[in-house]
Parts: sequence; structure tokens; C-alpha cells
Amino acid sequence: MVVLGVDPGVANTGYGVVARRAARLVALDGGVIRTPAGAAPERRLADIHAQLDELIGCYEPEAMALEELYFGQNARTAFAVGHARGAAMLAAGQRGLPCSGYTPQQVKGAVCGSGRAPKDQVARMVTALLGLERTPDSDHAADALAVAICHVNCAPLSAALARVAR
Repeated sequence: MVVLGVDPGVANTGYGVVARRAARLVALDGGVIRTPAGAAPERRLADIHAQLDELIGCYEPEAMALEELYFGQNARTAFAVGHARGAAMLAAGQRGLPCSGYTPQQVKGAVCGSGRAPKDQVARMVTALLGLERTPDSDHAADALAVAICHVNCAPLSAALARVAR
């Protein structure tokens, strides 16, 4: 199973491609799609869409896992993140790729065992779980890899529950 994890944002969209190989998790790619601050919002979203579409074409994942929106104090930021999330979902939808969303608490719980884990702990656990030589350079990339790990580990259970529910 190959999963593309996405930590959406207009300025910085983290991505991580994780594969399950037998009983091991392996990172195939990870990084950040950065868009220029002065660019028009529609141009920034088009760049995010194009780069995620390229990743989907390159790795041919079986699913895209996205971090859900977190509504903190700033609703304006949440709307911008929602736009980036929509660009990611459009890239997936155009390729017939199913999407799943996970809250930050679900991702942290799946990777660290606690939904309240700090960002540095998430990055260290991602490094350990994927056997990386070093911690990802960006919190966005680490978060995207964590979202992909969460999906890889949750997908079999979700599929089994869906079969039981039928």
C-alpha cells in the first residue's frame, strides 16, 4: 500500500509518500510545496494542485490522506488552509484517488500514542517509524508523513469495519 499524506497550507503544503512493504513502513518521498507570498491566491492553489498531481502520477498511491482543518483563533487562516485542502482533493479526485481526513489529534495518537504530542515528538516518531537517517527538515513534511502513517495503519481496520457494516 502506498499513501500520499498531505499537510495543507497555502504558503507551505507538506507532503509525504509512505509505503507498507511487508511489515515495514518506508518513506518514498517527503517535502514541502512552497508558494510565493506575493502571488495571487489562485496561482498559489494552481501550483499546489500541479505539484500534488505530479506526485500522484509519479508514485501512483492507493489513497491520499489529508490533515483535517483545525479552527484555532484565526478563521481567515482556516479558510486559506481549506482552499489548499480543496486543491489537494481536486488533484486526487481528477485521478480517481480516494481521500481520507484525519484530525491532528488522530494523527498524533496514531504516531505518538497521545493526541496531545508536541510537534518535535511527532517528528522524532516519524523518523523512528520510517527508519529515516535524520528528522525531516520541516514540520510540514513531518506532519504529512505522520498523516500518511496514520492512514496506512488505520486503513485495514476501516476496511474491515466497512465490510462488517454491510
